[in-house]
Amino acid sequence: MGMIVVPYHQDERLSDGYIPLPLADDLQVVDPELPDGDIWRRLAALDDAAADEIAASVSAGGPTTVLSGDCLIGMAVLAGAQRAGVHPGIVWFDAHGDVHTLDTTTSGYLGGLALRLLLGAHPDLLARPLGLHPVAEDRTVLVDARDLDPPEAEYLRTSAIRRSGVADLDVASLPDGPLIVHVDVDVTDPDDLPALLFPAPGGPPAAQVIAAVHRILETGRVTALDIACPWQPTTQDSVQQGRSDLLRQLISGYEAPSQST
Repeated sequence: MGMIVVPYHQDERLSDGYIPLPLADDLQVVDPELPDGDIWRRLAALDDAAADEIAASVSAGGPTTVLSGDCLIGMAVLAGAQRAGVHPGIVWFDAHGDVHTLDTTTSGYLGGLALRLLLGAHPDLLARPLGLHPVAEDRTVLVDARDLDPPEAEYLRTSAIRRSGVADLDVASLPDGPLIVHVDVDVTDPDDLPALLFPAPGGPPAAQVIAAVHRILETGRVTALDIACPWQPTTQDSVQQGRSDLLRQLISGYEAPSQST
């Protein structure tokens, strides 16, 4: 299995052990020297380095798993797939919408723009530097986004993005062709996964999330499985074990995708 680890939250390097790594035959850690400048320049450099590794893994034809500290690395995952000649749809598991723009965000947290950037917002910031082609709204599925700010809810009300809960996700209704499956671990009920950075109560149990992801993996159409881990640092063995178990179970059973583009 090609496993690519990008140990960053936005442009900040995470401490070793922040992501408890499952065993993998082929583990690549993306840790480039980032340039000086604003956060967008630094993110573009990080995403470019990660996209090259992802493209190589996808081109090799095996399953590609990407682990990172936040959702913004989704830009690198899409760019990497496209560099390998694959143009996938997106299935985005997240407790949050991630469809803010710089004009609508009130917190200024850039992770809240992650999906909207993939859809073409603010192309000069990352898409154009990465050579990325935005994904169409109607090739995007947002799963279990239950914590939405008013501008996000308004955007989703009029967009062509498909919405689903975890339990009732219908694999037959997913976009045609290859897929990127993005899983922000905070889609899981925080009672099952404590110490999340942005917990959203009322989510599905971890077992339900794992089952839904596996249903998609079983289609053989998943180009990359992208798992974002925005959780708090911890030294508690029980918490680390729970995180490791979740990652291992999400990844298990991921077979090589078909070569359709």
